[in-house]
Amino acid sequence: MGAVDDASTVIPAYAGIQYPAPMKHPCVYILASRRNGTLYTGVTSNLIGRVWQHRSDLIDGFTQKYGVHTLVWFEPHENMEAAIGREKAIKRWRRAWKIDLIEACNPMWRDLYPDIIGAPQA
Repeated sequence: MGAVDDASTVIPAYAGIQYPAPMKHPCVYILASRRNGTLYTGVTSNLIGRVWQHRSDLIDGFTQKYGVHTLVWFEPHENMEAAIGREKAIKRWRRAWKIDLIEACNPMWRDLYPDIIGAPQA
């Protein structure tokens, strides 16, 4: 993923189109394989880039092995220390609590990635 400048990012799937990069701050996120499917909780300072890496299977490991590519929840934080603390707490949660967290703001388990990159809705 190539940075054009501090305000824009080029997403390879949308090459030639630049979107603002509002997610360049610490975030905790949850990916899912499908509704009520396999869940993955992570933390990053670049949500757009990190989710794109997961979706493109560029990261060896859990998300690649189990096809966990749908961004269903995220939470921005003021600093990385707070984000890491929240990620660790969520990872200790029961699965039902994670599902409740997702469904409180995303009851249809809609993929939020198009929203964060500013892509037109289908």
